Parts: sequence; C-alpha cells; structure tokens
Amino acid sequence: MILSGREIDARMGQDIVIRPYDKSRLNPNSYNLELHDELLIYTENQLDMKKNNPWTTLTIPPDGFVLEPNRLYLGRTREYTETRNLVPMLEGRSSVGRLGLFVHVTAGFGDVGFRGFWTLEMFSVQPIRIYAGVQICQIYYHALQGESDAYASGKYQDNQGIQPSLLYRDYNVQA
Repeated sequence: MILSGREIDARMGQDIVIRPYDKSRLNPNSYNLELHDELLIYTENQLDMKKNNPWTTLTIPPDGFVLEPNRLYLGRTREYTETRNLVPMLEGRSSVGRLGLFVHVTAGFGDVGFRGFWTLEMFSVQPIRIYAGVQICQIYYHALQGESDAYASGKYQDNQGIQPSLLYRDYNVQA
C-alpha cells in the first residue's frame, strides 16, 4: 500500500519527517523534493568498486549548470528526511524525465529508519541546464508489513551531504 498525500501530511512529524516541509508540494500520493546547489563528480574516467574513487564538488550557479551526456553527476535533495515504520521510495518527476534527465539511476529504494539527505544519481541523454531549487524528484511511502529492523548501516545513515559510493567498504579495503 502506498500512502496518499493526505496521509503523508497526517504522519508528518511522526513516522515521516521532511525538513523543510511545504504542504504545497504534496501530490496525491507523493511529495516533491528539491535539488540542492551542490554536485559531486568523479575525477577519473575509470572507477573501481574496491577503491575510494577521487571526486570533486561543483556549485550550481544561479544561471544554472549544463550537465554533459554520458557523465554521472551526484546531487542531493535540499530536504532532510527521516522515516519510521514505512519504506521510503524516490522517483524522478515525469516532467524532468521527459527532458532526458534520469534522477536516480538505480537507488530509489530507501530503508525503514533512514535519516539524511537523498543522494541523486543524475544522468542526462543530451545536454540539459539544471537549476538549484528545482523540484526534481518525489518521495513516496509504502506501508510495511511484519516486524522489521531499522536501517543501521554506518555507510549512509545521518549523512550531511552528497554521498559518493562507499561500496569499497564492503571489501574492507583501506581508502
């Protein structure tokens, strides 16, 4: 079962925390999240799953930033979220997708108990100018059936910004 927009609003501050929260961004069964002004890009062409790959950050200026095709950009939501007793899910907005911008390549599935900002894996099929503050994606919530354990991974919980891949930690390889 997916929560309705009214139910999302009713659970705000209880099972759901979104900061900042603006009721005007509620949809019939989701809530629109905005793009922060910071982007992260990897600085090497070839990435290695067993290594902490080097990266740098960019700031989206007020007049926008053009994403190049065939390059991965990591962004994040402006909003901090917390979810208890529900499964949070993230989807790109259809209006954004219709411009050829994929907002989350694979990681739209959240965990019960996640706290933090959502890292966005952005990829464009052609050059596109993006702007900080655009409502870029939507979060929605599935009801959870049965007993569960809250998300407790040290990799991404309580993040304060964009998170590059921390997969290398699964291999116990030193950064």
